[in-house]
Amino acid sequence: MAVWDDLVGQTRVEEQLAAAARDADALVTAHAAGEPAPEASKMTHAWLFTGPPGSGRATAARAFAAALQCVSPDRALGGAPGCGFCDGCHTTLVGTHADVEIVRTDLLSIGVKETRDLVRRAQLSPAGGRWQVIVLEDADRLTEGAGNVLLKAVEEPAPRTVWLLCAPSLEDVLPTIRSRCRHLTLRTPPVEAVADVLVRRDGIEPEVAHAAARATQGHIDRARRLATDERARARRSVVLKLPLRVDDVGGCLKAAQELVDAAAEDAKQLAEEVDVKETEELKAALGAAQGGRMPRGTAGAMKELEERQKRRRTRTQRDSLDLALTDLTGFYRDVLALQLRSRSALANTDVRDALERIARDTTPERTLRRIEAVLACRKALDRNVAPLLAVEAMTMALRD
Repeated sequence: MAVWDDLVGQTRVEEQLAAAARDADALVTAHAAGEPAPEASKMTHAWLFTGPPGSGRATAARAFAAALQCVSPDRALGGAPGCGFCDGCHTTLVGTHADVEIVRTDLLSIGVKETRDLVRRAQLSPAGGRWQVIVLEDADRLTEGAGNVLLKAVEEPAPRTVWLLCAPSLEDVLPTIRSRCRHLTLRTPPVEAVADVLVRRDGIEPEVAHAAARATQGHIDRARRLATDERARARRSVVLKLPLRVDDVGGCLKAAQELVDAAAEDAKQLAEEVDVKETEELKAALGAAQGGRMPRGTAGAMKELEERQKRRRTRTQRDSLDLALTDLTGFYRDVLALQLRSRSALANTDVRDALERIARDTTPERTLRRIEAVLACRKALDRNVAPLLAVEAMTMALRD
């Protein structure tokens, strides 16, 4: 299985990356032989992968990193880099390659300190003699200071270092950084392609896979979770009932509170799974005595961990809310499609009765205003507005 097989519905991007990987392999081969580098090359030192959620930005970046590290003997016989089986491909894809640093964050932002550590890493020569690759999956979460630190490294890269940055859109990255990167845009994968992946790789029943792919409109990770996680299906069901509960002020406020509480419960469940383990591991590393007594001078490390866990819970709650708002946007999109008698396939066929009821009782203009209200709520959450306040404002707007 080639490394590109995990890219779904991204033929054009796959062709561009495969061509760059071949040129990169030629550069390494020429350098090892003491020959001059080829004059024309599709390879460059910095790449920016953009695309909507679920398009596979990080998957494309990791696949490209694996192709750059491919050591398959078939390359000498004309085979393309990125076999998926050799040690270079395998260790990159599972995250253990010595020359590939994959950076993702479960916090709200990536700060200056973390970025400086990355820049120092990027200055090292590759241990395996090929490329030093830094995959930054959340480039849109860089603070302004962190972006300025990264800019210097992208402007003056080490000879064998490659930066692979991922972000939802060009506007999410500093103009000075994106102007120094080669840009690749991924599209939302077709529903049929996502369903095929769920059936072929995850063993999900075709009917369930297609329903999940259609409901999530081609978002691969969300489709997989919806098809396999009962809690995800239950939460989505609650969200899709919200439009029927905003007939009066009391209903609006109650629906908002329940939506925020559900997101907080998600964050709490994740904390229970992760925080206890992290805390125990840190205590053991700091030499905690039997029974929990901590050595002197370790309180600062424990406090730092607690602060990090608190920030992670905040992001988890906001991510959960954002997911609910995405489902809500999809609901009203289906309502609008019915009102305009569009031939577009409906995403939420399992609640068609509710869709038809609201489509019949309202106008397209009101539906558009409701979609705008949901989008305004998402923007408010991005600006750190208190979640309950933002969601209450949205539910009141949905009542109009």
